[in-house]
Amino acid sequence: MHTNWPKQARPREKLQQFGAQSLSDVELLALLLRTGTAKTHVLDLASTVLEQFGGLAGLLSASPKALQAVNGLGPAKQAELSAVAELAKRATAQTLAAKPAFTQPQAVKHYLQLHLAHLPKEHFAVLFLDSQHHLLTMETLFQGTLNQTSVYPREIVVRALHHGAAAVILAHNHPSGCAEPSRADVTLTETVKQALTMVDVRVLDHMVVAQGAVYSMAEQGLL
Repeated sequence: MHTNWPKQARPREKLQQFGAQSLSDVELLALLLRTGTAKTHVLDLASTVLEQFGGLAGLLSASPKALQAVNGLGPAKQAELSAVAELAKRATAQTLAAKPAFTQPQAVKHYLQLHLAHLPKEHFAVLFLDSQHHLLTMETLFQGTLNQTSVYPREIVVRALHHGAAAVILAHNHPSGCAEPSRADVTLTETVKQALTMVDVRVLDHMVVAQGAVYSMAEQGLL
């Protein structure tokens, strides 16, 4: 472990001299954490945390319970990381509300990763979009083991009409870590698509979210 870092490697001094863009992920996280532990330098702690969660994306989508399990992350640091994650969610939501979702697929994937990737059970969510495909809101409508009997197209139709949506993006997570959709996922998508067609609401995509990956059915020609 690096217990004595040279001055030029200190994140705060580096940021002040070269700007935030010059910092690595480890250095940015160390700057946020501010201190390490009695035995661990803050840069080493930041490196360990990022390695444990598979990078910044995994850290920002980590559950409070997962953060609590990390040695060296006390309640204050956990709260700060949770606050940063919530800021990231809100910033991405503002971006999707300002520009059409289909023009920024990576932002949609990032938004869904932040909301769904860390969940221990399957959750089915819907992004409701206006006629210009700007984000109106996102709702998690179903959870548990998802199939055609547990996801009710009628409820999705009701919520779409409630929000005055012109289009939707469907999404659900795979806690197993594999983002590949199952045959049941594809069948379910078609069922929901047919139901929404009756009220003139388009299904733009169905994204399957896992830790570190998001599968887009639209990109793969499955819609």
